[in-house]
Amino acid sequence: MQEVKYNLKKNGFIGIVSDTHVPVRALSLPGQLFTMIDGADLILHAGDLEEESVLDELRNLAPVEAVAGNMDPVYLKAELGIKKIIHLGGISLGLIHGSGMPRGVPDFALRHFLDYKIQGLIFGHSHVPYLEYREGMLLLNPGSAGAPRRGEKPSCARIWVEGKHLRGEIIYL
Repeated sequence: MQEVKYNLKKNGFIGIVSDTHVPVRALSLPGQLFTMIDGADLILHAGDLEEESVLDELRNLAPVEAVAGNMDPVYLKAELGIKKIIHLGGISLGLIHGSGMPRGVPDFALRHFLDYKIQGLIFGHSHVPYLEYREGMLLLNPGSAGAPRRGEKPSCARIWVEGKHLRGEIIYL
């Protein structure tokens, strides 16, 4: 499991993106996405980029950490890995894409981090936004910025680290 460390600015936020599917299902990232995550200290991408250029575009805004999803090419899976822990001072986040049936993705993701002390878990795969606090842990799927499902609008998310707590927000584009 890859583990990385970042220092956040006081009152800064983390931009969260997943399932962009550029250029297979979406020709490009939505312009409003850049507005919503501009000013982030860090951007996390929870997989299914399909093309590395997505990371290059996001890196114009802030440092980016990403994992590969089931639709990503083999070279991205090798480069990015499929799960990470992001340490942000006293807070740690798990980052994974997910797999299987969309309804089971939160539990699938949690099973991969049972042996790690994390305060938040970021995942994708279902293309449906999800935000829940379970026993004090933030579970967050930002939905899909490029290929939403079930009548949803494109979406992303933001997280604020407030002491030892996380506050999440889903944003529809």
